[in-house]
Amino acid sequence: MIFTETYTLNNGVKIPKLGLGTWFIPDEDVAQAVYDAVNIGYRHFDTAQAYGNERGVGEGILNSGVAREDLFVTSKLAAEIKDYGDAAQAIDETLTKMGLDYLDLMLIHSPEPWADFRAENYDEGNLAAWSALEDAYRDGKIRAIGVSNFLEKDLANLLENAEIMPMVNQLLVHAGNTPISLLQYCQANDILVEAYSPIAHGEAFENPTLKEMAAKYNVSIPQLCIRYDLQLGTVPLPKTANPTHMADNAKLDFEISAEDMATLKALKGLDYGDSSVFPVFSDKNKAQD
Repeated sequence: MIFTETYTLNNGVKIPKLGLGTWFIPDEDVAQAVYDAVNIGYRHFDTAQAYGNERGVGEGILNSGVAREDLFVTSKLAAEIKDYGDAAQAIDETLTKMGLDYLDLMLIHSPEPWADFRAENYDEGNLAAWSALEDAYRDGKIRAIGVSNFLEKDLANLLENAEIMPMVNQLLVHAGNTPISLLQYCQANDILVEAYSPIAHGEAFENPTLKEMAAKYNVSIPQLCIRYDLQLGTVPLPKTANPTHMADNAKLDFEISAEDMATLKALKGLDYGDSSVFPVFSDKNKAQD
């Protein structure tokens, strides 16, 4: 069953292969979404300081009826924080806000502040923020540490200068945006990739190739997209507050053929529509392979 399947991070911590993303789920609604997901079987939950719903995610975790050690909880340091002191304070604030004694994973949300996404070099600031994550990791506040939206050059900065290597890189990975070389770089350095927006922020529903292939396997487009990310060896993080969709998204007991995987890897040109205003869906964050 997908909920019990795990990867093992480079520090030995086990992480469930499927998680629930919570971007755009309001704080007042997300506790119920987490509670529902836990009852369906989910054990992995992803939030961020930037989402504005850490408090609600923490409430859902604490009221889930499942032991804390059986759940995997991730948050992310705000992309604008590139200073040791600010990062250390923000880590403690997240724990307080969520009502948790520890996080299972915390990431640097982006190598650059969103206003400067892919524009300026923040290597020194990333090392400062990373040092705060390292200290929180050593102190037992976080069980694993990682990054998000980091390219090869950003990862190289940590690999060459940090004391603790990143365990995770969370990236935009979906059929139509598959950064092959970056995935290979992460794999070569024992960094697990998590795939956010596996359904392309909903735009996958409009793609004729995905429609045809989903019909071939007699599955939904979300199931096809999530299964694709799983077969890439990543951790898909589909976002929904709808319990029916949560349950359907976890029905992944089929396998995409090697030929169809190649077709999906080569797929290009998904239009994110109005969502293109967000840096993560801009041309600056599209796969170059």
